[in-house]
Amino acid sequence: MAFGWIDEQAAARRRAGLVRTLRPRPADSPLLDLASNDYLGLARHPEVVAGAATAARTWGGGATGSRLVTGTTELHTQLERELADFCGFEAALVFSSGYAANLAAVTALAPHGSLIVSDAGNHASLIDGCRLARGTTQVVAHADPDAVRKALGTHEGPAVAVSDTVFSVDGDAAPLAGLAEACREHGAGLVVDDAHGLGVLGAGGRGAPQAAGLAGADDVVVTVTLSKSLGSQGGAVLGPARVIEHLVNAARTFIFDTGLAPASAGAALAALRLLGREPERAARAREVATGLHARLTAAGLEAVRPDAAVVSVRAPSPDEAVQWAADCRAAGLFVGCFRPPSVPDGISRLRLTARADLSEEQIERAVRVIGGTRP
Repeated sequence: MAFGWIDEQAAARRRAGLVRTLRPRPADSPLLDLASNDYLGLARHPEVVAGAATAARTWGGGATGSRLVTGTTELHTQLERELADFCGFEAALVFSSGYAANLAAVTALAPHGSLIVSDAGNHASLIDGCRLARGTTQVVAHADPDAVRKALGTHEGPAVAVSDTVFSVDGDAAPLAGLAEACREHGAGLVVDDAHGLGVLGAGGRGAPQAAGLAGADDVVVTVTLSKSLGSQGGAVLGPARVIEHLVNAARTFIFDTGLAPASAGAALAALRLLGREPERAARAREVATGLHARLTAAGLEAVRPDAAVVSVRAPSPDEAVQWAADCRAAGLFVGCFRPPSVPDGISRLRLTARADLSEEQIERAVRVIGGTRP
């Protein structure tokens, strides 16, 4: 029977407690949200919503084509200029998603005969980029510049190291300065995904590369999402102008994909400008994350110290993690639930996202619910 193997895989997922389901949320959810990636609380900010609405009225509901045909508006190029300037890079290129941006950066910068050195904790989009690239991939120990250095030392020819800046599971930060040093010793490029750093780390939220002194370096390429701190949708690649020009000509997820919807570009641009005027939002997101961690550990829970805005709380098993998250929802708190295969170490977790707009009362309430529903 066609697709009969699907039933076998579905049964295996049920036995392992790994079935995933969609839960549509209402427009005005009564739940306290510690699950989304809206780190700065901008997704519903009036200026961001107005930016989306104005762009839709001006440019229409969609981009109407690929970026190289009709999908580039003046709004897209304005967003690219301001995003590159904000983060300290020479140029930027906007994509329809952060996933597409990562596929573009890795595949276009790792040609046949090259080596890709990939951190073991990297996001799925970076992993898929490595799989699709024509170069050879070597996976190395998590957050270990010496392992990157050793891998690069085995190869002659073009090479890149690929890493998240802030890892999405535990919220720990990569040693960017050490990675850059290892790459420079071997003439390799560094490609980092700052999805969870932009808006949270760096001066006024300018990102982890800026905080590490790597912004604008000619051997560093950064990918970002517009869907987390900027509360919109889409992604971008930042780097030297010649690298961005290369992506325009060589990145398949740029050439063959419909451009980002104008409404998303307008919302992201409005959020970027708002962050520029209110840089304290970045510090507040970090403050909330630190406060959550302190309160959770004081309550006897095993929480990982956050380097940005992600707080991870260990769960005993996949089934208990799912039940824990469900019990939190029943008590009015929406938390993320990460379990295999989404977690590289096989340890299930509740994943909490600290938002800059959370009050102290909301933080205390969240800790009470999580502690009161623990397995």
